[in-house]
Amino acid sequence: MWNVRMEGMKLAMRTYEREDDFWAIRQFLRDVYLRNGRTEHSWQVARLDWWRWHGIMNLSQGNLETDVFLWETPGGQLASVANCEGRGHVFLQVDPRFRTLALEEEMLDVAERSLGGIGTSSGRPFISIWAQDADLVRTELLARRGHTRRAEWQQVERKRDLALPIPDMPVPAGYTIRAMKADDGNLASRSWASWRAFHPDEPDEKYEGWTWLRNAMHAPMYRRDLDIVAEAPSGEIAAFATAWYDDATRACTFEPVGTMPEHQRRGLAKAVIAEGMRRSKELGALFATVGGGGESNPSAEPLYARMFRKEGVSATGWLKYLDGKP
Repeated sequence: MWNVRMEGMKLAMRTYEREDDFWAIRQFLRDVYLRNGRTEHSWQVARLDWWRWHGIMNLSQGNLETDVFLWETPGGQLASVANCEGRGHVFLQVDPRFRTLALEEEMLDVAERSLGGIGTSSGRPFISIWAQDADLVRTELLARRGHTRRAEWQQVERKRDLALPIPDMPVPAGYTIRAMKADDGNLASRSWASWRAFHPDEPDEKYEGWTWLRNAMHAPMYRRDLDIVAEAPSGEIAAFATAWYDDATRACTFEPVGTMPEHQRRGLAKAVIAEGMRRSKELGALFATVGGGGESNPSAEPLYARMFRKEGVSATGWLKYLDGKP
């Protein structure tokens, strides 16, 4: 166990140990999101759920026991959490009340020592750390420690105030906007739509079925009534937008959003997002948020700028190779 001293308070670091830790981290992320003025300096709870029930269960993106580190006050209060989302891709979640340069340094030490991965193309050990571009404390620290900002990894978090009118997006003739159903045929169609939307150039033989979707739907915040789809005249699901509403923060985040290639440029993604916004607002949501876009996903820029807003908070991944080579 390592310790870092902060203005007279000594924080203790430990690894993830028990199921109660997961639920403590969920509450911690909610508190941090609110303390940061509903800005994503750290993850929202939906992303933690998505990592556990999809990233870990379906994609083998690490595990809780080896890939999560917690810093606590002497009274057991969480001050920060470091975790990866796939080995090497690390996120530092920090309560702003406890944030210091010393804590950031300690978290980077642990990340570089314990959370590195091997690059699929380079074959080299690496670590990537995400930082808001306006966060000079973290970006200057990363630069000083040999990390390099990768502009192509930039993403933009956008937020729409749901007090504003939600646009009424027209739906093409023959298409229906609805929520997910529970039957297996519906799950299979939704999974196939996701495969086609995110793997348009992959051969169909690589498709592995829809078991992954059932796993993801076990996430605590998942609701079928907020998993909005566009059904084509043929009956297949053509587009989708999953909304995750957190009644503790009254924020709703969208992930994933996609349209099958053969159904694109018909306004379906806008229509499913708008329906998700309306339903979330009825439940009490104050804001709708979405990540992505930016340099890492320029094709999503027009959609997200139209449905959320043009401006947003920019964050970028910083890369460091851990083998000491340039």
